This record gives sequence, C-alpha cells and structure tokens, in this order.
Amino acid sequence: MRTPLDLKLCSADEAVAAIQDGQTVATGGFVGAAHAEALTAALERRFLDSGNPRGLTLVYAAGQGDGDSRGLNHLAHERLLKRVVGGHWGLAPGLGALATSGKIEAVNFPQGVMCQLFRDIAAGRPGCITHVGLNTFIDPENDEGILNAQTPQGSVERVTLADRTWLFYHAFPIHVGLIRATAADPLGNLLMSEEALVGEVLPIAQAAHNCGGCVIAQVARLEDRRANPHAVQVPGVLVDRIVVAKPEEHPQTFAETLNPAYYSPLPDGFEVNAALPAMPAGVRRIIAARACDAVPDGAIANLGIGMPEGIARIAAERGTLDRFTLTVESGPIGGIPAGGLSFGASLYPEAIIDQPAQFDFYDGGGLDFAALGMAQVDAEGNVNVSKYGSRLSGVGGFVNITQNAKQLVFCGTFTTNGLRAEVESGKLKIQQEGKVRKFINLLEQCSFSAPHAYQCGQEVLYITERAVFHLSDEGLALLEVAPGIDIETQVLALMDFAPVMRNVAEMPSHLFR
Repeated sequence: MRTPLDLKLCSADEAVAAIQDGQTVATGGFVGAAHAEALTAALERRFLDSGNPRGLTLVYAAGQGDGDSRGLNHLAHERLLKRVVGGHWGLAPGLGALATSGKIEAVNFPQGVMCQLFRDIAAGRPGCITHVGLNTFIDPENDEGILNAQTPQGSVERVTLADRTWLFYHAFPIHVGLIRATAADPLGNLLMSEEALVGEVLPIAQAAHNCGGCVIAQVARLEDRRANPHAVQVPGVLVDRIVVAKPEEHPQTFAETLNPAYYSPLPDGFEVNAALPAMPAGVRRIIAARACDAVPDGAIANLGIGMPEGIARIAAERGTLDRFTLTVESGPIGGIPAGGLSFGASLYPEAIIDQPAQFDFYDGGGLDFAALGMAQVDAEGNVNVSKYGSRLSGVGGFVNITQNAKQLVFCGTFTTNGLRAEVESGKLKIQQEGKVRKFINLLEQCSFSAPHAYQCGQEVLYITERAVFHLSDEGLALLEVAPGIDIETQVLALMDFAPVMRNVAEMPSHLFR
C-alpha cells in the first residue's frame, strides 16, 4: 500500500521541473544551515540545460551562500531571475553583481522583516507593519531599500497608526517554497532534529500553500515510523514534493558535515569557558576586549558575524562567558555562537526557536546588548554596513538588532585596507595606516540612524583599536584614545569631520598588555 510519502517522493530535477516562468520562489536557510542546496543546484542545472524557467522573483530572509558557488549563487543568472528581494547579499556575490549592474530588479529589506512577512503572507494579511527600517535607507523617505535604477518603487510605505509612524511592507504571492529538513516520516511530516536551526521553514511552507503554490522539501533521510507530533516542524499536508538529497548536498552547514553539538544539550562537566581558543594579539583583540568590557552581567546579547565574534572568545578567556546569554538571530538561544560558514549555529544551545519568533523578541526590545560591525560612520553617528564602494553586503538582521537593542556597540578598525598595528610596551603603534577612511562626511547608505537611536534612548559605543566614540546629543563624541596614539595626527586628521570632544580619557590599559 502506498503511503502519502510515496506520492511525494521524487528527484531534485523532477521537483524543480514544476517551477514555471515568472513565479515567485522563496528559499529558507541561514548561510548554509537549513539551505536546500540540492534544490537550488537542480534549478540551476535546469536553467543551464534548457534556458527555463525565466523571469523568477527570488525572495529570502537570511543570506544563503558561501561567497562562491553554493547557496543562492546557483541562481545568479541573468534571465533566470527578474527580481530579488532579500535580507543579506554578501554571501551571494553573483546576485550582488546582477543587482549592481542593473540586470535584475533588486530590493534589500531587513532579514527580520522578511521572515515575519512570510507569516503575514501565509495569514492572508496585506503585509508587515513594523517600526523596523524607519529613518534608514529602507524608509520610503529615503530609498525604499531599492538597490538600482531598474527597480520600481512601491514595496514599502509609511503609515500612521495610533499616533505613531510605521513602515508597511507589502505582501506578495509566493508560488514556490524551497525548504529543508533532516527527515520526513511516512506522512511527509518534516523533522529538523539534526539541523543547526529551524529558520522559517513553516512560514514559507504555509505561505506557498495558502497562495495555491508548491512546497518542495529536501531531506537527508526518510523515517519508517510516524514522528512524535511535537517534533514535527512542517506538517506533511503542506508539502507537495520531497527530495532525499545526497550527503554532499545536505551538509549541516557550509563548513561542517555534521556537528552534533549544534543540536545537543550541554554535556555534564563541559567547561563553557574552555570551549573557545585564545584570541591572538592584534587590533581585533583590542577591539573585542574593549567591547567585552561593555557587556552587562546577566545580559541577553547578540554578536554579529566577523569582528564582534571575538567578544565571546575574550569572555571565555576571562572566565565570564557564563555571565550573559548569547543569542543568534537565526534562532539559537544560549550556547556559543559559531563563526565563519557555520555562523547561525550555536554550540550546545539551551534552545532553538524559529527565526521569525527570534526577531519578534529582538524587535520588542528583548536584547540588552548587541555588538555589530561598521563600514562607514558619519558625524551624526549614522552607520553604513550594507553598500560601500563596489561591495553590496545588504543589511541582514542588522537593522532589526541595532534599532532595538538597549545597549549597542559597533566594532571595527579605525581605517581599513592595509592597516597594520601592534602593541609595544603597553602602547599601540601604527605601523601602516589603512588606505580607506571609515569616518566620513557622507554615507553611501544609512543602515543605522543615530538620531533615531538617541531619541529612543539607546546607549551606543563605536569601538576601534585606537579610539572609542559614543553617541551624544550633538552626534559622534570622542570618548577614549589608546595609549601611544596622537589624537591630532592619528585620529582627528584621519576623519572627514571633527567629533564632539569633551573629556577624552585613555582606553583601559589592560587592553594593551
């Protein structure tokens, strides 16, 4: 007797054959975790072999890619795509190249808004109403998140409700959902038991189903017995096709085949503070250590990818990692966030919730502390991380996090592209200055609105290896300077503007031992 699962099983090539010209395709995943690699690779094969489908709209929340060829890089083909609406673009440079060259319509919305919008589409609501994005480049009073001249306006608007200004992100139909799970049971129910995260698999499946579309799921294996109902993340009634992927197309992350620590509780006797290697000397260590000084005991915190990851390593060295709770926007709560191409996962998390729910918590002010990167900063204290020079990174969860964390730290070197420095006898010595200034008069995009943050009462620090600034009522104010650094020649002369200067102190000496 054939089971409901038997009717849904097919190959990846057979599954993507259902995708038609002009449809809107939603994909789930975070970097490589929970991304349906077998399905996006199959869709690329179909297009390269036949030239079809054409004119797709791709929508996604978190960035999915390895910066090279995997993930959404599979879909970076002219004519295959007409439009892309996504949260983070940096890991899919092929998509970024199509956007910056004007070969596709391109929109950058906050990651949290995108995954919440999937829920709104599923529920038949007209869109997502939120404060997230106000006064940034996503605000209709600025650029509406539009990335090139080929992209039409009208996807987001300002509205007034209960005497407050909000952004209204418009809903759209989703015709195809590409999702991934660990296993499918005989009813086609999907289980995420060995995935590093849950992501937004259920909202995508519900949205595609309720729009009359098709839900295609990639799994690593099939289960012989029906699952415990509490373990089901996506009910089989929502799933149209199921593909059992080859192991090489179903790694847990793009860096690791399988790490059980990403879905397991903390073992008895495991020493959390010994789990991370010591951080080597250098400017990144100075920045991470100064940022670590700012983390309050008992805080619920988020650390961005890159430079802020070092805060956890410094806390581990100090034996203080257990004094606060680290979270990742993808859903893990507690544990130790992974880095690199495993970013999005956490080592021995206390819980893993779905990504839209995590952003609900963030957007409501649940974060006590957050540390993120910075590419450009202006005199007001506004920050750009999304588009600078020829690089299109996108905002990812940056806007959700920075607009809502009670205490905020931006981390980055003072200059970039060639900076070399070292510590000698407790003082910072700049051996070679970076060619690119970060503190400039005019941002290419505003990813963080400092006046909005000040009005909301957020505490904001900007930490570099040689100087620390804070957000004041007059804009960016110089707070501390590293020992060995000359303020005039090595700080002020390398800024396009003069910061507010009142009582400038020396950065703590322990940072330079």
